[in-house]
Amino acid sequence: RIAEVAEAFTDADIFVNVQGDEPEIAPAIVDSVTQLLKDHPEADIATAGVPIQEMDRLDDPGCVKIVMASEESRAVYFSRAAVPFCRDGLDEQSLKSDPPMFWHHLGLYSYRRDFLLWFARQPPSPLEQMEKLEQLRAVEAGKTILVARAASATLGIDTEDDLQSFIHRVDAR
Repeated sequence: RIAEVAEAFTDADIFVNVQGDEPEIAPAIVDSVTQLLKDHPEADIATAGVPIQEMDRLDDPGCVKIVMASEESRAVYFSRAAVPFCRDGLDEQSLKSDPPMFWHHLGLYSYRRDFLLWFARQPPSPLEQMEKLEQLRAVEAGKTILVARAASATLGIDTEDDLQSFIHRVDAR
């Protein structure tokens, strides 16, 4: 659907997609993801992540994790599993490391127009099919995905309980 928009708007180079499960995402995070593509012409996609500091979030397959190249904020892999794997064992203190090792992927992307047109023509990749994460199609193809590191984020809507909590927050406003 986003590629269809990119085809129609030939004068724009960057397209932003805030996924429906992130209705309360902070505008500053949206701006930072867009700015990454403006500042890095070599990048194809930008997205956002927040540190994971609770064991239950790390173990939750509904919480998509990002593995990043340490200093450059380039996504290396996305997974529903607890990655990177800590061979020596993981404890609560490891989750509080600075800089953080574990990152939660937010449902937000900015894309270059040419990338979107390319992506729409590609079949799902093997890793994408296994993890059910479409950004892995880009990772497998060697595309560059940069990650804006946010300190915190609002709650996404991934379950019925999340939806009810969101409705309660909206009704309370």
